[in-house]
Amino acid sequence: MLAKVNSYALNGLNGYGVTVEVDIHMGVPSFEVVGLPDTAVKESRERVRSAIKNSGYDFSPRKITVNLAPAYAKKEGPIFDLAIALGLLISTEQAGVDDKKTPNSSVRDYVFLGELSLSGAVTRINGVMPMLIAAREHGVKKIVIPKANINEAKYIRGIDIFAVETLRDAVALIDGETRTPIETCDVVLDSRPCGGEDLKYVKGQFAAKRALEIAAAGGHNILMIGAPGGGKTMLAKCLPGILPDLTEDEALETTKIHSVAGLLDEESGIVSTRPFRSPHHTTSRVALTGGSSAAKPGEISYAHNGVLFLDELPEYPRSVLEILRQPLEDGVVSVSRASRSVEYPANFMLVASMNPCPCGYYGSATHQCTCMPSQIQKYMARISGPLLDRIDLHINVDEVNYDDLTKETDTESSAAVKARVNAARAIQTARYAGTDVHSNAKMTSEMIKKFCVLDAGGEKILQAAFDKLGMSARAYTRILKVARTIADLDGKYNISAAHVAEAVMYRSLDKAVK
Repeated sequence: MLAKVNSYALNGLNGYGVTVEVDIHMGVPSFEVVGLPDTAVKESRERVRSAIKNSGYDFSPRKITVNLAPAYAKKEGPIFDLAIALGLLISTEQAGVDDKKTPNSSVRDYVFLGELSLSGAVTRINGVMPMLIAAREHGVKKIVIPKANINEAKYIRGIDIFAVETLRDAVALIDGETRTPIETCDVVLDSRPCGGEDLKYVKGQFAAKRALEIAAAGGHNILMIGAPGGGKTMLAKCLPGILPDLTEDEALETTKIHSVAGLLDEESGIVSTRPFRSPHHTTSRVALTGGSSAAKPGEISYAHNGVLFLDELPEYPRSVLEILRQPLEDGVVSVSRASRSVEYPANFMLVASMNPCPCGYYGSATHQCTCMPSQIQKYMARISGPLLDRIDLHINVDEVNYDDLTKETDTESSAAVKARVNAARAIQTARYAGTDVHSNAKMTSEMIKKFCVLDAGGEKILQAAFDKLGMSARAYTRILKVARTIADLDGKYNISAAHVAEAVMYRSLDKAVK
C-alpha cells in the first residue's frame, strides 16, 4: 500500500510542506530514502526501524521506498522520523486505516514533526517555531510536534497544535483518539537586561555614557576607542540594560532564529530579552555571517534585534570585518551555498572597541606609547573607511584616575537612562508609524529630508565639519540621524545647532582612518 503523510521543512527561516510517500512491496528487503536527504535523514532508517519494533509494532523485511517530495529541495535533520514511521505503519495496515483497509482521511489533516529515539519516544527538534508560523500562513490547521517543544509552540495562535511523547501517542491520534490541542498563551517579555552591568557602577566616563545613551535611543552603531583598562568592555555590557524592551513581534522574530540554531532555552521557549553576542576575534567569516553546508545562521543573525559586540576591533581579520558592511546597511545577510541561497535577518546594533595604537597608550596621560607612527597608521588602517562610515558614533574612552574609582557619589543608574531612551523611542515610533522603520538609525533618504531639517547655524557647523574631515556622503547622513536622536532625547521637534555640533563630535576618526 502507498501511504502519504504530511510533514514540514525549512529553507532558512521559511517553511515549506513536505509529503512523505512510503511504498512497500515484495522484493529483496531494503529500506531506501530518496528526495535529496542529507545524512541525518538517511540515518532515520535505523531509528525508525528500532522505534517501530520497540513500540510493539511489526517491522517485516520488505522492499521499502520512502520519497520526500518535493524531490528538488534538500532535506535536512531528523524532523521527518515521525512521519516516516507513521507512513510505514499505514502502509502495513497497522495504523491509520479504516475497515476497508484504506488510509483514514483524517491522516491528511495533520502535519507531523518529530525525531524518534530507538525506544519509540518522540524527542525535541530545532526550528519548530518558524515551521509552525509558516504552516499557519500556508493554511495548515493541525500539526503534531514533540512534547519537549511545547514551551516554544505555546506562543503560536491560529493553528491546532498537538504534542506527543511517543510513537504510540501519534498512532492513537490518527486512529481517532480525541485529544485537546495545547493551550496557547501571551508572550511574556522580561524588562530586565540579560546579565550585563549597570551604569551606576561605571566610574567617570561621562562622555562615553552619554554616547551610549544616544546609541541606544536611536539604534546607532558605536565605536569606543581608549587605552586598555579604561572600561570599554564594561560600558558595552551596560548597553543591554538601557535598550528598549523587545516588542512581541521582535521577540517572535528573534526566537525563530534561535530556534533554528538550537540555542533556545527549553524552559522559557522564547527569547524575552535583547540578545547580546560577543564573538572572539578569531571568529571565522562563516561563524559570523552563517553558512556551512546547511546554510545555518551566524553571530550577526543571533544578535538580531540586539547587540553585536566586537572587542578589539582591529584584531579581527579585515576579510571578516568587511562582510559586516552589507548587513549593517540592509538589516539582512544573504548566505549562498552550492545547494541553496537563504536570507537571515541581521538588524543589530554594532558596538565595537579598540585601542588607539598597537601598544594601547597613544595619547595616554599616564603611560608612554612605544609605537612608531607607521605602526599606528597601519593599525588604524585595519578598519576600512567604508566600514567606519557605517559606525555612527566614535567616542574616546578616557583612562579613569584613582579619585574617580574611590569617589562614593552615586551616579545615574541604567534604569534612569533607560527611561529617557524609552521616551525618545516613543517619539520615533509615533514619527514612523505605518512604516517598517522604528528607529532613527534606519531612516530612509526620504525620511532624512523630511525629519532632519537644519537651521542656518546647524548647516554652517555641518558644512565646516564636512570640509575639514573630508567626510563621505554616508557620514553626512549618519550625522543627521544622530543629530535627530539627540534632539529626540532633548524633547525637541527641531534640530538645533547644538544638536548638530554634538553629533559632529562623534565623527572624529573619519579623517584619521582615511
